[in-house]
Formats: sequence, C-alpha cells, structure tokens
Amino acid sequence: MHRVVVTGIGALTPIGNNAEEYKSGLFNGVSGAGPITHFDASQFRTQFACELKGYNTGDFFDRKEGRKLDPFSQYAIVTADEAIKNSGIDFSKEDPTRSGVIWGSGIGGFEVLESEISYAATNTGTPRYNPFLIPKLIIDIAAGHISMKYGLRGVNYAVVSACATSTHALALSMDTIRMGRADVIVTGGSEAAITKTGVGGFGSMKALSPRNDDPKTASRPFDRDRDGFVLGEGAGGFVLESLEHATARGANIIAEIVGAGMTADAHHITAPHPEGIGATQVMIDALNDAKMNPEEIGYINVHGTSTPLGDIAESKAIKKVFKDHAYNLNISSTKSMTGHLLGAAGAVEAIAGLFALTEGVIPPTINHHNADPEIDAKLNFTFNQAQEKKISAFLSNTFGFGGHNASVIFKKFEN
Repeated sequence: MHRVVVTGIGALTPIGNNAEEYKSGLFNGVSGAGPITHFDASQFRTQFACELKGYNTGDFFDRKEGRKLDPFSQYAIVTADEAIKNSGIDFSKEDPTRSGVIWGSGIGGFEVLESEISYAATNTGTPRYNPFLIPKLIIDIAAGHISMKYGLRGVNYAVVSACATSTHALALSMDTIRMGRADVIVTGGSEAAITKTGVGGFGSMKALSPRNDDPKTASRPFDRDRDGFVLGEGAGGFVLESLEHATARGANIIAEIVGAGMTADAHHITAPHPEGIGATQVMIDALNDAKMNPEEIGYINVHGTSTPLGDIAESKAIKKVFKDHAYNLNISSTKSMTGHLLGAAGAVEAIAGLFALTEGVIPPTINHHNADPEIDAKLNFTFNQAQEKKISAFLSNTFGFGGHNASVIFKKFEN
C-alpha cells in the first residue's frame, strides 16, 4: 500500500483569497461575517453571511469563459490552480492517465438554478433556458473543468455528502493513491450557496443564526448563546501524491495523510445523534486506519457549526474517543471565522489543520463569551486567541445532513 503525501494546497475563503491570506486570517482570529451583498436580503430572517471579499470573476476568467461557469466551479478552478502551482507539478511532464481529480460540492450550481427558475416563472410562452444551465448546475462539472484545464485523464468524479463532502473527497483520493490507481490527484471542494435559495432554505429550517445586529460574533461554537451557523462560501484544494511519485520529482512535502473514517448516524435527516455515536465511531475508524493511538493526536479541527445540538454531541464524542487525553488536546472550530462552507468545509478546515501542523500555532475558536454547562469546560477549545503548540498529527471532523460523518488524519512527514 502506497503512502500518500500533500504537496500543494490552495484556499479561497471569506477571510483570505489564497492560502497565505487564509492563514493570516486564521491566526489573527478574523471574522469573515458581514451583511449580504450578493442580493437584497432585507426580507430574510438572516441578513448576513461569510462572503468572499474582493473576488472578481474577471481576474481569473475572460468574459466568455466566466459566463459558462457557476461560481462554485469558478472557485474550484481558482483553488485547484493555486494548489497545483504550490505543488510545483508540471502536468505536461506527467502520465495523464495516472493523474486525476476527485472534487466535491454539497449543492453545486445554486446560482444558475435559481436564476433560470426565476426566469421561467416570470416569463410567458416557451421558456428559453440558458444552454449552459445543465453544464453549470451539475456537481461533477467542477472536476471535469479541472481535468480539462490540465489534461488529466485518470480517475475523475464528484463526491456529494452535504457538509462532509470534501473530507470524503480527501479520504477517497487517499485510498485511490494507496491502491495504486493513481499517482497524483487534485482534490477538494467548493461551494457558492449564498443565494436567495440558500439563505432562505437554511433560514426556514432555523439552521442559521439570526444575529443581524452583530454578524461578526454570530458564529460562536460551544458558547452557551450559540443560535445557528453562518453560511459561508469558497473552496479548498489539495494536490495529493504517492510518496514515491513526490520523491521522484523532488517535490516539497507539506505533510502526510495517513487515515480516514467514514460512518453514518442513521438517526435523523438533520440532527446529530445526541450521544454522538456516529461521530465517535468515525474518529475511532480514522485512528485505526492510520494505525495511531489517540495520544498521538495533538489537535482536532472540529465540525463545530455553532448549532445547539451539534456542538454538544461532538464534544461528547471527543471525550469518548480520547478519554483522559481529551484534556491534553487543542480543539478549535474555524467555522467561527469562515462560517460554514458546506461541501467545501472539510478541505478548507483540513488546510487550517495543516497550518497548525507546520507553523506550530493552533487557530482559535473566536466569539466565545459564556460557557455552556452542557459542554465540559475542561476541554481546551482554544477560545478567542491562537495558541502556540507543536503537534505531530491532527484530526479533522466534518458531519453532514443525512447523518454523514467523515474524519481525516494528517501527520508530519517523516521518511
């Protein structure tokens, strides 16, 4: 079985439009939340989100190309390009049949779907749909565009598991390389759901925080007064390679991905199991897959969405898995800064963990004001300020509607 390493990363987030900017935002505890500018949200219960700042389609795509791409595909291409450049790989010198893409999105082309349905509903006669409606809408199209841009003719497909999507993409990419079916995979996830439909849909479920008077502190994981998540957008991308391939081309190895777990709660369409049984098992499975003891993990980037039930269930699961070592861990929810990027969350948060691993700094959980009596106050949630700490391995959790759970483990690379 082949070892799998990370050689490139890319990020497009509400607190930074590339990986370096994202790292700075994380370590400085920056909130990406603010009033929605993508559309008039004045009639909605929640009127704020974590939007990208200063992103312009024209900076990356010409007018003709940009019109053919939904924002979720744009974000995927931009982020994959950064990861590929960061890795230093030249795909013109690679075997295209051994290079692939596994990319995910929880929702896909929400913007084009919304605009086309609105058009059909407000026009009489035979609707003249945009001929690019379907190619812009479908979730697999992002992986297709990345493969076409770089001529990658190996494995190519999309992953969809709601908010666990891009963690599943990482896990499946790792397994594909482990089994020898590819040498290189570009992987990650992207999301562009800050639309009327996205905000209205999640809002009607009472999933979103309605804290319109103070958006920047609305995402407050593990706080007593948390009242829902803040919707985010963006993308996170990776270049994964077999160790042999990376070594042969002299690549800079950022870290090694060593294990993954994938489970289901089998409990409820949106609510986690109150005792965190799926979350518990997925972390156990990831540790077993990595052949690691719980004591080897120094940091957990938690799912931590700032919802009343989810944060309690995840904290219970951590204590069950890590027992006494749970109190030695640093834990943080970077969603407190980026908001919830849905299908892109896992990749973006795994990159946060890589920064903790390589820089020796744990990003904080910001916006903590009051302890929740149902959450163990002895756990170190890295509240409000980054902490210096050298770690050798970390675990990243993501859990999605439908009861989908995924965890991945990365560690420092050692020959």
